[in-house]
Amino acid sequence: MKFRRIVSLLVAATALCAGLAKTAGAADEAKKLDAAADVFKEIVAIPEKGLPPALLREAYGIAIVPGVIKLGFIVGGRHGKGVLMVRTEDGEWSNPSFVSFTGGGIGWQIGAQSSDIVLVFKSKRSIEGIKKGKFTLGIDAAAAAGPVGRNAEAATDLQLRAEIYSYSRSRGLFAGVSLEGAALRIDDDANAAFYGRKEIRAAEIFVAKGNDAAAVKRLHRMLAEHAAPPKR
Repeated sequence: MKFRRIVSLLVAATALCAGLAKTAGAADEAKKLDAAADVFKEIVAIPEKGLPPALLREAYGIAIVPGVIKLGFIVGGRHGKGVLMVRTEDGEWSNPSFVSFTGGGIGWQIGAQSSDIVLVFKSKRSIEGIKKGKFTLGIDAAAAAGPVGRNAEAATDLQLRAEIYSYSRSRGLFAGVSLEGAALRIDDDANAAFYGRKEIRAAEIFVAKGNDAAAVKRLHRMLAEHAAPPKR
């Protein structure tokens, strides 16, 4: 009897720890969503130097990766985690899938630097590639440094010559940057922690919307305001 009681207590303790870990994991992902929303809010607040409204209206998907860390001494690398949302069939925005961003570079780089990365996807094909798990810019789809500001709309070709436009914000400066060779990967562990389902996949997330989490609602509101589809 004593042995059974000990076993029962151990099982209960394990379940409690698992529940606490799950709650903590979901809270961590909610912070990532809030950070992504902060980045988007700050960038669209400066239309003359931010994301071109026309590009946002035509976007099929948007990835926001706050606080990407660039570490380097001669050989550098970047790594960060963020979110990706895609446009659903009715023109609204899906629930977010968590992603990780990894890129490298070679050069005389000393020290650490943090930057926010924004990727604007112009085609459904590139999103389909990401659903498979890992996606490399410039290899799996054509990528280019994105145009900046309202004035860029008239002067820059936004007609799908590149499937992905990439941006970086560092030390207050927001600009289009080339991120060819960088990899975007679906973060299955983060998705499982946030949605509470171990086997949930990005393809399922991208067709769903209306999550009740406050951080998701905030992102949906901002995308609905600044990235609504063009009226036909």
